[in-house]
Amino acid sequence: MTTPKIAVVFYSATGNVAALAEAVADGARKEGAEVRVRPVRELAPPAAVASNPRWQAWVDDNHYDEHATLDDLEWADGIALGSPTRFGGPAGQLKEFLDSTGGLWAKGKLLDKVGTAFTSSSTKHGGLESTILAMNNVLYHWGAIVLPLGYSDPHIMESGNPYGGSFVSRRSAAPDEEALAACRVQGARLARITRYVAAGLAG
Repeated sequence: MTTPKIAVVFYSATGNVAALAEAVADGARKEGAEVRVRPVRELAPPAAVASNPRWQAWVDDNHYDEHATLDDLEWADGIALGSPTRFGGPAGQLKEFLDSTGGLWAKGKLLDKVGTAFTSSSTKHGGLESTILAMNNVLYHWGAIVLPLGYSDPHIMESGNPYGGSFVSRRSAAPDEEALAACRVQGARLARITRYVAAGLAG
């Protein structure tokens, strides 16, 4: 059987989206995928980071040694994009990285990859769905196969977001088990569908 290669590429300011990313990765690994989990670089000015103690703590103490590169995207058969909401769209840090993919796009290196997206916000109507849709717009331009979470598992009837895994962080709360479980479902689905696509392309 084909071993799908999955890249989970994300931006996290305080660790919440990183937790969702790890849950996506966990779900993909349980389906037999080879997985890379890579944050993009922090681009905010030091003064902005220092204005939020949780942001500063994450910048100082997160455990990721490798940042996302274009090689990770080219390597992958399937890609999961994650970002907190920023005024209804993805964070500039992730967008800057995605904006650098023009060379891969021009060479057709991103065609037929399977892509999905996940997010977190601090308010219930803070742009969860629009942020996922905005990340998906990049996938459309790449020529990727956009994979929604869908109501692919009974658990999603509880978490309630067929667009992609999401979490509402009230009062800076960390992702709860409901959100993490939805992201595990999403990662597993990404690995399964990517395996089918990669096998078909190889055949």
